[in-house]
Amino acid sequence: MAQVTLKVNGYYHTVGCADGQEEHLKAMAAEVERRIERVKALGAQGDEARLLLLAALLMADELHDLKLAMSASPPSPSPEEQQRRAALAARIARLAAQAEAIAEHCEKA
Repeated sequence: MAQVTLKVNGYYHTVGCADGQEEHLKAMAAEVERRIERVKALGAQGDEARLLLLAALLMADELHDLKLAMSASPPSPSPEEQQRRAALAARIARLAAQAEAIAEHCEKA
């Protein structure tokens, strides 16, 4: 298990992680730091725990929005896109028929 020292909001924290995950963990700490800076830019005051809480709430809100976006059904394809897909399906069907004909010819030879 690797040990990584992270600096968040001016404080150093040593945490453990799986070997090879050190850079990922540092990147996640940088994300937290960005949220803390955003909270500070909005004028929030408080101790480290409050700033971390507000940063966590920002991240949770972003995660919530991403989950909603992922669960939304994709829009129906436009008529042009439907036509393009139908033409592509027809072309694939023709190619498959040609491949079958070639395979049949090879079997007879």
